[in-house]
Amino acid sequence: MTKITTDANKGKTTKHAAPYVAIPEYGLPKTEMPKLEMPEAFREMAEKGVEHTKEACAKAKAASEEAADLLENTYEAAVKHATDYNHKLFEIVRTNTRATFDYANELLGVKSPSEFIELSTAQMRKQFEIVSAQNKELCAITQEMASEAAETIKTGVSKAVNKAA
Repeated sequence: MTKITTDANKGKTTKHAAPYVAIPEYGLPKTEMPKLEMPEAFREMAEKGVEHTKEACAKAKAASEEAADLLENTYEAAVKHATDYNHKLFEIVRTNTRATFDYANELLGVKSPSEFIELSTAQMRKQFEIVSAQNKELCAITQEMASEAAETIKTGVSKAVNKAA
């Protein structure tokens, strides 16, 4: 039996593949780059740039150390004054607590409403004077703390500005 193939049958049975095309490899010529000597002006400019950068880093390091010292000194002063302030607060609480208990004991001995009013008025007047004095003391500690902190910062900043100039 003979087989008859037609164009229609060929299209179905055979796969069409793209023909292999060889791509020639072109390499770059193997030549070495000539060693160029860097111009003297460029070398000097690069060295000056490195030197300037080192100086700037040294100045920045010194300035950051001064800033750290300034913050440390300011913080130490603030801690000292905060401790003084807290001690004063405890002293005030003790004083006011004692005054309250003394007033309560005095109230136990009151015999008449007029004596109660007289004692209460005297206690309020006395307590007002005590609280006013206590507030003045606390304000003085706070002002001292703020002025010392400001002076420390002012001194540190002026030193830094004078060094930079």
